[in-house]
Amino acid sequence: MIRDLLGPLVADPFTAMNTVGLVAFALVGATKAIREEFDVFGIAVVGLVTAFAGGATRDVLVNRVPLALGSLGEISLGLLGVALAVGLTVLLDSPEAHPVTLAADAVGLAAFATAGSIVATDAGLSSFGVVAIATINAVGGGAFADLLLDRSPFVLFDDFYASCALLGGSAYWAAGAVGLGGGTAAAVCAATTLATRLAAVNYDWGLPTAQTLGLARERVGEKR
Repeated sequence: MIRDLLGPLVADPFTAMNTVGLVAFALVGATKAIREEFDVFGIAVVGLVTAFAGGATRDVLVNRVPLALGSLGEISLGLLGVALAVGLTVLLDSPEAHPVTLAADAVGLAAFATAGSIVATDAGLSSFGVVAIATINAVGGGAFADLLLDRSPFVLFDDFYASCALLGGSAYWAAGAVGLGGGTAAAVCAATTLATRLAAVNYDWGLPTAQTLGLARERVGEKR
């Protein structure tokens, strides 16, 4: 049974991760638009931007046509995620903060970090390039969606989010560097990103700001 579940990942890890990421992030983006009381067109736009903007940026950086422009199947996956978000709104109160949506966000982050790592590696980029593309693929869509929602991209503050993708991309590169196969490296990347993100949500992790560092320095000075 485990072999059947892992079969698609080993056979074509990029397609598996890209599919999961598109549906998950379209759902997450659409729930944000629903919270802001956008109409159905606006909900679809924000959902699709969340799903595709990171991958499109990735593709442009590696000098290829964005996959979303070449396949109706990819757009269909994004619309499926939007439809699921609308369904959650009917069934749940505050779906954007529900554990289902938070889990989908973590899964989408892991899937897109892995997809970005695969593309960057296939393009022959350096270790820095692999980690950078993994992070851009994972958080780019959410950043663009936040701009549409008229707010600062949340990946830049108040959360341990982009760092999870950075760790995942690093894990993918490290797995490849020690000779592990592409499917195994993809699994390592996805597991690393997902585990750190779920831990961050559960334990309320966050990176320090300049203000908190300043307060810490003042407290040390007072103790002296």
